[in-house]
Amino acid sequence: MTELVSVRVDKETKALINKLGINVSETVRKALQEEIRRRREEELTEGLKKAKLILSKVPDHDIVRAVREARDRR
Repeated sequence: MTELVSVRVDKETKALINKLGINVSETVRKALQEEIRRRREEELTEGLKKAKLILSKVPDHDIVRAVREARDRR
């Protein structure tokens, strides 16, 4: 199922779109998909930064012990 998204542009932009034969639907769809990808990547990056800050406070020997225990449970 698809949803309708509309956008307003000035007359000059609309004239150029028509003159250049730009497929508005395809162009907007690709631009939105790229923006979504970029923002998700930013969210993941921020999450990793927070995790890194938290993990930096955990002593190395505790991390090693936790990894070994997890491996032993398999």
